Amino acid sequence: MGQTISTALITSRRDSHLSSRRSKPQFTAPIIPMEVEELAEYVLVEAPDYISDLPDECLACIFQSLSSGDRKRCSLVCRRWLRIEGQSRHRLSLNAHSDLLPLVTSLFSRFDAVTKLALKCDRRSVSIGDEALVAISLRCRNLTHLKLRACRELTDAGMAAFAKNCKALKKLSCSSCNFGAKGMNAIIDNCPSLEDLSVKRLREITTGAAAEPIGPGLAAASLKTICLKDLYNGQCFGPLIIGSKNLKTLKLSRCSGDWDKLLQVIADRVTGIVEIHLERLQVSDTGLVAISNCMNLEILHLVKTPECTDIGLVSMAERCRLLRKLYIDGWKANRIGDDGLVAVAKHCRNLQELVLIGVNPTQISLELLASNCQNLERLALCGSDTVGDVEISCIAAKCVALKKLCIKSCPVSDHGMEALANGCPNLVKVKVKKCSAVTYECAGWLRIKRGSLAVNLDSGEPEHQDASASDGVVQENIGEFHPVLSVT
Repeated sequence: MGQTISTALITSRRDSHLSSRRSKPQFTAPIIPMEVEELAEYVLVEAPDYISDLPDECLACIFQSLSSGDRKRCSLVCRRWLRIEGQSRHRLSLNAHSDLLPLVTSLFSRFDAVTKLALKCDRRSVSIGDEALVAISLRCRNLTHLKLRACRELTDAGMAAFAKNCKALKKLSCSSCNFGAKGMNAIIDNCPSLEDLSVKRLREITTGAAAEPIGPGLAAASLKTICLKDLYNGQCFGPLIIGSKNLKTLKLSRCSGDWDKLLQVIADRVTGIVEIHLERLQVSDTGLVAISNCMNLEILHLVKTPECTDIGLVSMAERCRLLRKLYIDGWKANRIGDDGLVAVAKHCRNLQELVLIGVNPTQISLELLASNCQNLERLALCGSDTVGDVEISCIAAKCVALKKLCIKSCPVSDHGMEALANGCPNLVKVKVKKCSAVTYECAGWLRIKRGSLAVNLDSGEPEHQDASASDGVVQENIGEFHPVLSVT
């Protein structure tokens, strides 16, 4: 309709198309010129390539917002994308098998901007050795985060060479490695910016009189977090902990030895700690009384420390009045109960989160906690023989700020749950597990009554709260109340 075909290419394509149509048998439908012109026009129109005009910096920003799998697929599109994706990747996780060594040069020529590196080996394979780690350190001198998992072939000499090449290191996490105190001291002496140190199952740290102390070193001035797990002689880190004047978080888990005396020294020297985790540790009320000197303490975890009683908790509550999160796994020892929790209710009025596992509070302490701690938003009661309908009704009536409630293996019935229909006005989620007297009908009624309330019910048969069962409870509640951050 008034359109003309001006280019020779279009004319030839149309002619060839018409000739092919004419060569077909007589019964073929007649050719409509308008359709041919439109077809030719659609064939030749090409959309402009805007992506090729994007600067490298814009593409790098796009790649950084993608998942790891999508980034890998994008890097295969063309050579330019391969180059930009490699240069913009700051995090890298590698299988640290021994055959990684010949690939180090080519890998880190492509990924030359990596600042966060994870080297992980499985238990059945031979890991990288000192030569590979040194080669990596020469290519990644700006490395700030290093995670080592089961790199059993690394020695003190390799760690010392790495520390000299990567002095900007801020975070080190090592697990199931075989280097010892000399390698750890090399890191501490050469990395003055180290802020976060996590050590788990370090095999070559010896015990007894032959144990070499670790720290304080240059890193002591910058360290803010120290986490020690599954160490035969974790106390050799004492000089480092004591010398870390700016330490904010201390986590000790399954480290052998009596920690009471060391905690006394730590509390006298390092008073700015805000978070302490003590799990399956030989610590008593003496240690709790000592760390009550940390009056800025906001988060306290006591997990399976049967020698800790109400006496130590009372001392903590009276002096650590800024406490926001309290996590107690009493291990069914009945050493912590109403007396300690009443002290917390009286003195720690900023409490926002309370997790009680294997602890038997009664209405006395729960009512006081609900009345005094007006900021209490998250509450978990697990494996408590004394938490029944009366206690839940008390919580419903008094906990105005409560948002999340978890009840597990407690003698609670439908009657107690019904109290939540008109109580806790800010409640958004209720999780009930292994409370056989709570029915699905009640859970459904509660959902209807409070449309915005999420009710999660698993009314399995209650199990005996032995050590293994309690371990499962700890993990589930951590997932519920403490989001976990992971590095990829």
